[in-house]
Amino acid sequence: MLGMSQTGYSKYETGENDIPTTILIKLARFYNTSIDYLLGETSQKKRYK
Repeated sequence: MLGMSQTGYSKYETGENDIPTTILIKLARFYNTSIDYLLGETSQKKRYK
């Protein structure tokens, strides 16, 4: 779905690499949530429209 390797994604999870904006947008759309929620800036899972 993201067009990347598991190793590349793992580096985002461990904090070795920063997540590019384009990947954050794809993840937020996939999980139907906000980027703020993915980044831990809010506890509200609901996506803003």
